[in-house]
Order: sequence, then structure tokens, then C-alpha cells
Amino acid sequence: MRTIAIVNQKGGVGKTTTTCNLGAGLAHQGKRVLLVDLDAQAHLTFHLGIDNTETAATVYDLMTGRAAMGKVIVARSDRLHVAPSHIDLAGAEVELVSSVARERILCDTLASCADDYDLVLVDCPPSLGLMTLNALVAADEIILTLQPHVLALQGMSKLLETAQLIRERLNRRLKISGVVFCMFDGRTSLSGEVVADVESFFARAARDDPLFADVRVFDTRIRRNIKLAEAPGFGQTIFEYAPSSHGAEDYEHLTAELLGTSTAATTNETSEAVPEKRETDTAAPVTYSPAGPEADAARDLAASVPSEPGPPGQPAPSPEDPTA
Repeated sequence: MRTIAIVNQKGGVGKTTTTCNLGAGLAHQGKRVLLVDLDAQAHLTFHLGIDNTETAATVYDLMTGRAAMGKVIVARSDRLHVAPSHIDLAGAEVELVSSVARERILCDTLASCADDYDLVLVDCPPSLGLMTLNALVAADEIILTLQPHVLALQGMSKLLETAQLIRERLNRRLKISGVVFCMFDGRTSLSGEVVADVESFFARAARDDPLFADVRVFDTRIRRNIKLAEAPGFGQTIFEYAPSSHGAEDYEHLTAELLGTSTAATTNETSEAVPEKRETDTAAPVTYSPAGPEADAARDLAASVPSEPGPPGQPAPSPEDPTA
């Protein structure tokens, strides 16, 4: 089972959109996929049309020991399953403050279903708190979602520093495997400059640090696309809501890249989605009120765990993504 954490401590950079639609794309390719919503705002849960008030249990119950993974998982389709979140998850960090090995809860629970799935995608909250720490301890790899914007590059050093600590002390197999640019507009020179900066940074980092050894900036860029923004309101993936849209095309290409089955150039840096005519909607949009405080004690928590011997790394400052 391959476990991927979709991470960025900045909000609104495409973590949830990418988790949802990349997961759906993988399921369409015949993979058995589990999506884990670790964000108390429950945007991934909402995006997939799951009513967390009617489920037997949520990730909150899972993380606090009130329910096993089997009780939490909801089958969205034959190959796409979801562990939904709930606003109660916002209080889990306080409840778990005195728990032993609280950073390993997700890792241990995923082990119980390792034979049931080919891939697990974890949608992380926009913070470096306990939930993100759990995702990094459980993950084999990290995919960073970035917006090609100067502000999106700020704060990446703290994220990379946290990932470095996790690799050194808690999860030796962790690596950053890829960077996905979302809300991409290839018509602007800034987008190209940001991509070049990110590629240059990770190329240098890969020479000195095993955390970055296999990192790549995906050729596929997720273009700005109104259909991607509309789909969550109908509880659908982009493949269900607008299968012929630019958003569906981009996530189909990204899926092929991730699986290594891409047979044609999928780079779309210079193309931009033409405004699409909105069709008459046949389904009533879902209403939702996002909420949930953030917590950011990842470094202190990671630093409190006894260190295992291993080569130290030197993370360097660097970068960050669409609709959450």
C-alpha cells in the first residue's frame, strides 16, 4: 500500500481539490483508493458529497480511539473509499495532548487495512499541527501543492524543516516525491519564474538530502478552471461533474504521471482554460459552513520524540496552492 500525504501549511493552494480528483483519477485507472480527510473543516468530505452527520463514525472517532478504521470508511464507489472528517476533529489535539505515541495513531490504524488498498491519499489541514504530523509519520511520500505566486512560496522552509525532523526521528522512509502547481495561468511571466525557482531549488536539494532525492515537479499544471470550483457544491469529483472540462483533462494527465503511464507530453504551461459556459445544473448544490481552528505545534512535538541515529539533513528555504 502506497501512502501519500498531500501537504502545504498554506490554505487555498489545492490540497483538497487535488486529493479528491487525483484519488478519483486513480480509481478510474483500476486502483483501490482510500482518501483520508484529516482537516477539521471537512472540505474533502463535503467535496465528495458525504454527510458526516449521518455516518457511523468519522476520523475524529478514529484518532481518539472511539472507532476502528472499518467503522469509519465510507464507500464512495467500488474502488474509491473515504474516511470522512468532522468539525469535532478540531478538538482532537487537545484530547490527545497526554496520549503516548499520539503521532503514530494514523500510521497504526492504516496498518489494519494495508491489504485492502493500493493507494492512500491523505488530505492534510493547513497547519503543521498534530494531524499533519500523523500524516507525515504514516506516509511513504509527500506531494506538495503549490500556487505559482510569490506569497505561496513563503513559509515552505518550516514545512520542509518539519518533514526533515519526521524523517530523521519518526519515519525513515518519508520522501518528497512531487510538486503540483495548481491554479496555473501560463500566460503570465510570474508563473514561469516561480516554476523555474522551485525546480532549481529542488534540483539543488536533491544532491544533498535523501528527503528530496526523488522529488520532481510534475509536468502537468492544474489550470484555473471554473468547473473545479463548482464541483464541490454538487458533491462530485471533476470527472463526474464536468468530464470534458480542462480540470478533468489536467487531473487525468496528473494521474497518468503519478502512475508512470503518461505516453504524451502533458505540460500545459502556456495554455489557459477558456471561460466555460455554465450548463444548467440538474442537482441542487450542497450548503456548507466551514469552520475549525488550526494548531501548529508540530516542531515541538517532533522534537520531543527520542531521536534515532541517522544522517542529519539541511533543508533550505523554499516554496507553496487551488481550491480547498
